[in-house]
Amino acid sequence: MNTNQPTSERIMLLATGYWATGILGAAASHSLFTHLDAGADTADQLAGRAEISERGAQTLLDGLVSLGLVEVHGGRYRNSADATAYLVEGKPTCLSNFAKLKMGHMSALADLPEVVRVGRPLTNAVVEVADNPHWEGIVTAIAAQAVPVATIAAETLRLADAGEISILDIGGGSGIYSATWLGLNPVARSTQLDWRPINAIAGRLVAEAGMAERFTCVNGDFHTTDFGTAAYDVAVYSHIAHQEGPDDNIAIFAKLRGALKPGGTLVISDYVVDDDRSGPAFPLIFGAEMLLKSKQGGAWRRADYQAWLAKAGFDDVTFQPTSSPATLIFAR
Repeated sequence: MNTNQPTSERIMLLATGYWATGILGAAASHSLFTHLDAGADTADQLAGRAEISERGAQTLLDGLVSLGLVEVHGGRYRNSADATAYLVEGKPTCLSNFAKLKMGHMSALADLPEVVRVGRPLTNAVVEVADNPHWEGIVTAIAAQAVPVATIAAETLRLADAGEISILDIGGGSGIYSATWLGLNPVARSTQLDWRPINAIAGRLVAEAGMAERFTCVNGDFHTTDFGTAAYDVAVYSHIAHQEGPDDNIAIFAKLRGALKPGGTLVISDYVVDDDRSGPAFPLIFGAEMLLKSKQGGAWRRADYQAWLAKAGFDDVTFQPTSSPATLIFAR
């Protein structure tokens, strides 16, 4: 057989890609990765621990082996290294809630052909409103994604040894940057600006982390709320740029420039596309999510960030890859 001949296998895998989302989401829903980590290593043992059918347990295990998330040796199953790191419940980096969340989003993809035709989300799909119940699920589910990135940013900026710094987190969601950074620096203080329902979630989560006394929330829309002048040493803009259009990003960057003290640093985290749009894979495919759910957002290129930050008054911009699909951008 000529191995260079095209085959249909890859197309079939892509066309049935929702199977992978469903299998991962179902396994997370029944805590299979957590049970595997605790020593249940056969289909019957997992069925007993998870209180599911043995047929169902075997089907999920087969699917997870196919996806490379579970390994099988001599009839015994165990988590892959990725699953151990990111799917076992109780770990700060656990993405099981995110997997369950995305399983519930699969039906929205049926709108994509029409959304592509008109170039904007359908009215009932737009999530950028304060009272959308969508936030309660997604804010908590995506927090785990930010933990390793926030830690890398803190190491780069040497925040643990930075003394009594002040931090501003714009659209901070779960407050995970504040919780992570305040945990590393016991004399730092952080302010989060976000909508009231989201700040309520952040306040609860940061309090659970024991940082409530050094964490302040400002309720408001960051498009219109004043950020202050020369008040902060570090500002964070994490996974917000992709939901904003170019003009709004420039305007917010300019406000952040004014809010930073001389020598202060703006930290941006987002899915950044290469200038020739050849990669990376995750940011490129993420653009479809923004077309479905945001009015003007997208997966933006490095050149876009450089141009916008320059217009906003930043003249020192560096990009740093992370262990996640996100890129860190430091602007001074």
